[in-house]
Order: sequence, then C-alpha cells, then structure tokens
Amino acid sequence: MKGLEVIYTYMDRLDHYTIEQLRYRMMPGTWSIGQVYSHIVDVALEYLDNVKQCAESSSEQPLGKTEVGERLFGVGAFPPVKIKLPEGMEYSPNDAKNKDDHLHDLNHLIDNMRVWDLRIAAIHPLYKVRHGGFGWLNAREWHDLIEMHTRHHLRQLKEIEEQWNKVTVDR
Repeated sequence: MKGLEVIYTYMDRLDHYTIEQLRYRMMPGTWSIGQVYSHIVDVALEYLDNVKQCAESSSEQPLGKTEVGERLFGVGAFPPVKIKLPEGMEYSPNDAKNKDDHLHDLNHLIDNMRVWDLRIAAIHPLYKVRHGGFGWLNAREWHDLIEMHTRHHLRQLKEIEEQWNKVTVDR
C-alpha cells in the first residue's frame, strides 16, 4: 500500500536511536527526532480523521484544490524547503515519548491507514474536506497526503542526525 513504505522507514530508523538522540535538539526552538515522530503521527491521524469526514459526508463539493495544492499533488511531494507555519499555528510536539511509545504510535497509524485504504474506493470522490493551504481534498487525496507529508520530514530527520553525528564526534 502506498504510504506504508515511508512509515516503515521511520520504524527502521527508530531502532537505531538512543533516548538521548530522540530528545536531542540542534538549538533552542528546533525539534528533536522524537518530536518529528510525534508530529508525523499526529498529522497523519488528523488527515485520517478528514478521510473519515469524507466518508461520512452526503454532499458533493465541486470546488477543488488551490494552485499550491495542484502543484503539490502534481509532483507528488512537498518542495524540498523548510516550511514555516503561519503565526499562531506553531506547536511543539510531544518530546517525552520513548522508542516503545513511538513504535506503538507508528503501528497504530499503520493499522488505521490500512483500514481506510480498503474503504477509500467506495467514498465518492466529490465528498471533500477543506485543507487550509491546499484546498478541497477528497478521501484519496487526504490519504496520499500522509505519505507526502511523512516523506517530507525525512529531510528534517537527516539534518538532525547529521548535526548529532557532528556534535558527538566533537566530544
């Protein structure tokens, strides 16, 4: 199933982190690896809630994606840049979880993604939920967005890992 490969990548990487690595921050105000894990799961579950809203809808939405949404889905990926959320939308994901907590969350996410993947074909493609930046998305698009968003954060993990390796070599 599309989307699970990237989740399995996170699971594989998780096995190699120490608790110190999970909580390491490059500098104040940046996220730790653990926070990236919490974020990708939180967002994916939110997107699955939108899939559920599409499934429960009974009214068609003729409006589509924004120009940014069309570009995103056209290339099938977020641009390779850091994305800053608008003022007031920032949040700090959970940083207190251990490896077992993150593994549990990832397995829970996989289970939910599989359940919805089996149902999506039966959901009318014009039953949509609005995304603040990408416009009106149907169930398949919300499900696909999980993979794109999760893959996007692999770059952030790589950056934190590289900084960690640099810092630990200097010790």
